Amino acid sequence: MTPTSFEELALAAPIKRALAEQNYITPSPIQAQSIPILLKGQDLLGIAQTGTGKTAAFSLPILDALHNKPQRLRRKSARVLVLTPTRELATQISQSFDSYGRHLNFKKTLVFGGVGKNPQVRAMQSGVDVLVACPGRLLDHMNEGDIDLSSVEYFVLDEVDRMLDMGFLRDVKKIVAALPKKKQSLFFSATLAPQIKELAHTILVNPASVSIAPEKTTAEKVGQTVCFVDKESKKDLLLEHLAEQQDKGLTIVFSRTKHGANKLCKSINSHGFEAEAIHGNRSQPQRERTLTKFKKGTLPILVATDVAARGVDVKDVTLVINMDLPNEAEAYVHRIGRTGRAGAAGHAVSYCSPEEHEFFMDIEKLIQQKIPVNSSHPHHHEELASLHSRGIKSRESTRDNGGKTRGGGGGRGRQGGGSRGSQGHGQGERRSGAPSGGNRRRRRRV
Repeated sequence: MTPTSFEELALAAPIKRALAEQNYITPSPIQAQSIPILLKGQDLLGIAQTGTGKTAAFSLPILDALHNKPQRLRRKSARVLVLTPTRELATQISQSFDSYGRHLNFKKTLVFGGVGKNPQVRAMQSGVDVLVACPGRLLDHMNEGDIDLSSVEYFVLDEVDRMLDMGFLRDVKKIVAALPKKKQSLFFSATLAPQIKELAHTILVNPASVSIAPEKTTAEKVGQTVCFVDKESKKDLLLEHLAEQQDKGLTIVFSRTKHGANKLCKSINSHGFEAEAIHGNRSQPQRERTLTKFKKGTLPILVATDVAARGVDVKDVTLVINMDLPNEAEAYVHRIGRTGRAGAAGHAVSYCSPEEHEFFMDIEKLIQQKIPVNSSHPHHHEELASLHSRGIKSRESTRDNGGKTRGGGGGRGRQGGGSRGSQGHGQGERRSGAPSGGNRRRRRRV
């Protein structure tokens, strides 16, 4: 029978105590199905979207195993390796281990790019129980002899679909090759494309499969509107929306570029609002400080590139504003998914200029629904709205009929020379010396 409470699960008492202290009573579907399998030591293939509770699904049984089977740590080694594509996700996973394991005695560290290597090297000197890492920086440490994976007993590969989208497949295969054959492996992905199936087959041994279909898609859960507007009027419209939003919850404003995010943040602050920017040019400590203030509610407005489209899980975000439309339709879904979390109400407003019209048409095609048009604002672009209602692309749209970009701008899936996956799919860490030739996608900081 599927357990209906955490008390029914065969988890160690200190873990149940931590869950009770946080008022976690009923496991989510993926937790209820996965935890009993993992407690038996079986490999697992989990198909689940972000936000379904899969971090607890793998961290709880791993913490239970560490508690019940303590071992002396080996130098530069880890008993558990959790591999994830972005720094933000790595940080969240690390925090989950801390939260659920607050009454346990275990050693953990984080390894990712964007911060100095030396503290990571020192943290690994005497070995750790849990290592949460991003692929590029982990490989750097492995190549320099700072980390040894030969003692890993539990291996978690999280967000596999995003890992592949960001060009990490080759790195992942190198890391997997360094792991011992005898281990328990957990493989999580939102989709199961042929390439992902192939990778799973090389990692998992007689795995159990758990597939959790989301009750509603992100696009269905979040209220959405679009404002057709000239590019020059976007800033005025934004200030009007921010004024309406005051004291109604947290706001994330998405900009397509780092420079645009900084410029926009400065403008917002100059008009009496409080905002900070988060993007790949900010150091990891700076980003963490900003996110901490945002989560606590002391910072009401976060201006972000798509670095924050994944990995920012803040339940009090009630409004997402797409100042610039993403040139990858999938990124739109990730962006608006930052609101409407944990059953809360959320809304997303997108500003569409004539230059972005084709991007907007791609978005509606992807989510298979028409986004309601707000025509009541003073900057409404009636001609563009009329063209859209008739399914006609704006003459000023960024791409021509061949799908290529007219002068200056980035092409489809590219932003200033970056790859798909650098902006549209979350922020990966930048790896020094990573090869860029052949078919491999480049990773760049957003």
